[in-house]
Amino acid sequence: MSDSYKTDDWILKIFEDWYDPCPFNPDWNPYDYSDGLMTTWQDKTFVNPPYSNPKPWVEKAILENKVNNFTVALLLKHDSSTKWYSLLHSANAKIFMLQGRLKFNTGKSCSFPSILAVLI
Repeated sequence: MSDSYKTDDWILKIFEDWYDPCPFNPDWNPYDYSDGLMTTWQDKTFVNPPYSNPKPWVEKAILENKVNNFTVALLLKHDSSTKWYSLLHSANAKIFMLQGRLKFNTGKSCSFPSILAVLI
């Protein structure tokens, strides 16, 4: 699976007024989203980070939450065996398991479950 997939419309609608440091752009290099990691985020930030390497985005979300008291929501693969998942757990993120499989606006269900992790 490429990292360049658009967030399902129903999720985007929930977070439509939130800042997105990692917006979908099919013309971008799927492995270079670094600009969003270098900026200061805003309160009410929604991130659908690259699934191939979400850890830097999780670390940035935790930092923005702790330093600036920003609320950050991340759309992530449900994989509790990872270091980034452990970091979210340690940061007291609220984890919401999504029912069913996301389709990333492709019409076809992806092969893994997803979560929303929210730092308040």
